[in-house]
Amino acid sequence: MTRTGFLGAIGRVFVWAFLLALVVVVAYPLLWMVLNGFKTNAELFGNPFALPLQLTWENYADAWNRGVSDYLTASVLVTVTSTVATVFISAWAAYGLTRVRMPFGRTVSGIILGGLMLAPAVALVPLVRMFQAMGLYNTFWALLILYTAFRIPFTTFLIRAYMIDMPLSVDEAAKIDGASNAQIFWRITLPMCKPILVSAALLQALFGWNEFVFALAFISDDSLKTLPVGLMSLQSRLTTDWPIVFAALTIAALPMIILFLIGQRQFLRGLTEGVGK
Repeated sequence: MTRTGFLGAIGRVFVWAFLLALVVVVAYPLLWMVLNGFKTNAELFGNPFALPLQLTWENYADAWNRGVSDYLTASVLVTVTSTVATVFISAWAAYGLTRVRMPFGRTVSGIILGGLMLAPAVALVPLVRMFQAMGLYNTFWALLILYTAFRIPFTTFLIRAYMIDMPLSVDEAAKIDGASNAQIFWRITLPMCKPILVSAALLQALFGWNEFVFALAFISDDSLKTLPVGLMSLQSRLTTDWPIVFAALTIAALPMIILFLIGQRQFLRGLTEGVGK
């Protein structure tokens, strides 16, 4: 083996060792959380790193019956609706900024870019007062509006980066055939943007699923609480049943893991083709 080949083999070994270590670092906490959901409190505190003595689903059933089912329903509803609204509003805005000649286009781009600089925590107090005055406080619409509004700037520029290098000849040919901008958007542009739309949808879904501050500040009714806020009710200052908490956390994490595994190819393709341009 030549010196170059030997160094290349050593390099590959280090790369695979690093990737294996990264998998262990990411996967082990998740596996530990899942397994601890099958234990009792005595098992957990006796040896938290041991395997459970028996795999029973009592803790998962108890977590489900203690309100996780309601929190899961609220999270799914808010996440799905905000994701659909954010992606399509942002896609339409990106289409207007890249494919349509419009007056003050750069000004509009600057205004949307300014939305990226607004921290949600800074606007929390005035938003609470405004939503109370509008009668939207402690409603599903409060979270839908907030999750959509605060994510539109980022999602718009993500989709815009993908649309910039798409050929305009397709749009021009469609206009010659008599298609309107709306028809071009729905029938041509959106299908061509499928990878970046999936990427944007996954990022928005991850944000909506895990968001905590808005859900805590704007929702007080237990029936409307999302998972990040609702899971706090499973903890007590004195007698927390930690295996049930770990079971609830596993239930909360599972949908996002499944969703990412389903859309990971389109997600990576959308980011590499969009952000890399």
